Amino acid sequence: MTKKAKFWSMKQNEGADNAEIFIDGEITSDEWEDSDTSAAGFRDDLKQLGNPKEINLHINSPGGSVFEGIAIYNMLKQNSARVNTYVDGLAASIASVIAMSGDTIFMPSNSMMMIHNPWTMAVGNATELRKQADDLDQITKSSVSTYLDKAGDKLDEATLQKLMDDETWLTAQEAVNYGLADQVLSANAAAASISKKFAERYHNVPEKLQFVTVEPAVNSEWLEKVKEKAELRAQQAENLNKIIGGELYESL
Repeated sequence: MTKKAKFWSMKQNEGADNAEIFIDGEITSDEWEDSDTSAAGFRDDLKQLGNPKEINLHINSPGGSVFEGIAIYNMLKQNSARVNTYVDGLAASIASVIAMSGDTIFMPSNSMMMIHNPWTMAVGNATELRKQADDLDQITKSSVSTYLDKAGDKLDEATLQKLMDDETWLTAQEAVNYGLADQVLSANAAAASISKKFAERYHNVPEKLQFVTVEPAVNSEWLEKVKEKAELRAQQAENLNKIIGGELYESL
């Protein structure tokens, strides 16, 4: 079976001082699928590039893990190269934060950027759930700071917070107007699209957005990892049910 190409990659242009980086999938801590990008994998590949003077960062991502994305953003900001960000189709959620690492951000007229407040799934008592909400407020501040650093005087914090509260899907021109992008380019072939999983997760996905299904590369190693993860989750769920039912009371 032919293995599908990774949905993200980096390459040094031979004989040149610039490099290309493509992020075309979910930002995640575990690279279960070839479409996933993790901070650790990104770091390792970034080191392989050496010291290019210019990086062209191409993004077409629905978002994913906040902390993985923040780590990727910081790696790019700390890199000595000039970073040009191209939102080829969609930069949503934490992918839009990664986009802010660009010294210049370019958006084709048919691309989009989505900003919103981070969310999580939580289990716990009332005190623990209140702490989760407080933690999310702190995480939100990180994104707010990143957007405002890029936008300058084109966007104030109150307006930005309203945009994030409303889960706002920005066209290329709207992103430029708010200072979250620098230049609108002519439309390209990579029109903004989103997978069904993320379409169900977000609340205000524009009807015109294309919906796509990203198929993982199927191989025995990948299937084994999925099986192990599913078995672990099933065991955790079974233990939780026993605790709720009092069956594990004697061992607590």
